[in-house]
Amino acid sequence: MSWTFHLAIFLGYYASCVNGSPWVDLGYSRYRGVRLPVGADEYLGMRYAAPPLGEKRFRAPEEPVKTSSIQDAFEFGPTCIGVGEEISPLVGEDCLFINVFTLSHASPHSKLPVWVHIQGGGYASNSNANFNGTKVVQQSGYDLVFVNFNYRVGALGFLASEEVRQDGNLNVGLLDQRQAQSWVQQHISKFGGDSDHVIVHGDSAGAGSVAHHMTAYGARDDGLFAAAILESPFWPTLRTVAEMEFQYARLVDRVGCSGAASALACLRSMNLTTLKKGNVVDSFPGAAQDPPPLWYFLPVIDGTIVRDQLSTLFDRGEMFKVPLLVGDDTNEGSTFAYNAANASDMSRFLSANYLGLSSPSMVTIHNACPRMRPVPDHAAYFPSASAAYGDAAFTCPGNHIAAAMANGSLPSRVWSYRYNVRSPELIEEGLGVPHIFELSAMFGVGFAGDSEIASYSGINPNVVTTVMNYWISFVKAMDPNPRRNSNAPYWDSWRPGSARRLKIQTNATGMEAIPQLQTDRCFMWKDLALEMEV
Repeated sequence: MSWTFHLAIFLGYYASCVNGSPWVDLGYSRYRGVRLPVGADEYLGMRYAAPPLGEKRFRAPEEPVKTSSIQDAFEFGPTCIGVGEEISPLVGEDCLFINVFTLSHASPHSKLPVWVHIQGGGYASNSNANFNGTKVVQQSGYDLVFVNFNYRVGALGFLASEEVRQDGNLNVGLLDQRQAQSWVQQHISKFGGDSDHVIVHGDSAGAGSVAHHMTAYGARDDGLFAAAILESPFWPTLRTVAEMEFQYARLVDRVGCSGAASALACLRSMNLTTLKKGNVVDSFPGAAQDPPPLWYFLPVIDGTIVRDQLSTLFDRGEMFKVPLLVGDDTNEGSTFAYNAANASDMSRFLSANYLGLSSPSMVTIHNACPRMRPVPDHAAYFPSASAAYGDAAFTCPGNHIAAAMANGSLPSRVWSYRYNVRSPELIEEGLGVPHIFELSAMFGVGFAGDSEIASYSGINPNVVTTVMNYWISFVKAMDPNPRRNSNAPYWDSWRPGSARRLKIQTNATGMEAIPQLQTDRCFMWKDLALEMEV
C-alpha cells in the first residue's frame, strides 16, 4: 500500500494535506482540492450522486459510485443541460457535482456555519452559476463554509407524465437538491462545517425551491437546514401531472419516440443530442404562439414533495418554521417582461404565462397596472407589463412568505428587504433595479461570474460590504444584525400588523413600510390565484 493510503487511515475521513494540496476522504471517493494563498481551500466538481444517465434518466438521484483513486477537485464540473442549451465540455447530462469553499486547515472540530446556495434559472437553465465562494469565506473572517451544486433542470429535471411517475420519479430536480443537502449533512464536517448549523439560500427558482423544501412531504423537517434565505422567490402557478401530459406527448413526438412500445424506455435509450431537440419552450394548449411562455418545464403537484400550490401551503401553515430572510428587487419583472407596445400586447404576454386569466381579471390587472412612466429603449406598456409580472411571480410571493412565517411561531425571526441599488448602465437600458441584481454584491466583486455589474466597482462599492455582512451575519447568527457593518442600520424584523422591510440603497439604507399600492396589488394577485394557469 502507498504511504498516502496509510496517512488516510491515520488521519480519518476529513480534510488533510498531502504534498501541499488539501484532500478529503468521503468514503466513496477521495478528492484533492486546491489550497489558495489567501488561506482558503476549494474543492470543485465533487460527485454527490451517481451520473443520471441511461436507465437513471428521469429517476431520483442515487448515491455516488465508489472510486479507488484520488480524484482531482480542481475545477467546476459540467452544469446540467437546460432548455435550448447546446452540449459542450461545460454543459451536459453527467452533471451532479458539488463544490465546497472553506478555510485552510479546517477540521471536524471547527464546527463552522455552513452556507448552501441553490441557484435559480426558472427550473429551465442555469443549474449552477458556479459562483466562487472564496470571497464570502474571507469576508466572514474565515468563519464559515460555502457550498453550491448543480441540479437537473428543463426536461431532464422536470418532465411530467404518469408514465414517468410509474417508472421513474417526478420533480427530480428538486430531488437532486435534497440529495445535495443530505450530502452536506453527511460530509460537511470533513470540511470543517457544522451539520447542525446549515443555512440554505436560494435565489429566484432556487428560492422557490427552498419554499418547496419547507413544505415538502407535509412540511416534514428532515433536518436539512436550520435557517433560510429566500432571494426573489419565484412562485409560478403549478399544474398537476394530468395537466402536463401534453408536454410529455410533445417531447416524445419531437424526438421520434411516439411509435415505441415504451416511450419512456425510448427516451432513456436516446442520446442527448437527439433528446435535447425536445428540451425547448412551447406554448401551452389554447395559448397564442407569440409571445411564448417564459417557463415551460416546472415542478408539478405530485402529492409528495409538491403537495399543492406554494401559496396554499403557506396560507395553511403547512411549512416548517425556521429563521428567515426574504426579499426582492425594486423592478423584479424588467428582465422578463414582453416589450409591450400597447394594452393588448401586455394582455397576450400575461395570458401566455397565466393561461386561465379571464377577461374581467385582465381588466382588473390593467386597472392596477395602467400605463406608466416610459423607460429607455422600451415600448410604452413595457413598464406596466414588468410591474404586473414582477409582482405576480416574485414580489408578492416574497411578501406572502414573510407574512405567513411572521404570523406563525417566529414573529421576531423573519426579516424582509427591498434591494434598490441603482446602476447607471441598467437604468440606461430601462431595467431599473432588476431581478437578483444583488447577487454580484452578495458574493463580492470579482466572484460572481457573469452577473458582475460595473457600478459595484464604481459608484456603488460601499454597498458590497453592507450586503455581504448582513448576509454573513444571518448565516452565522441566524440574525442579520449582530455582525452587520458598524455604520449599517439595525434591521427590524417583520412583525404581524407591522410589515416593514429594509430598503438597501447606496447611502440611503434604512427601514420602510410596504407601500399600500403594492399591498393592494398583492391582494389582487392572491384573489386571482385560483384561475391562473402557469
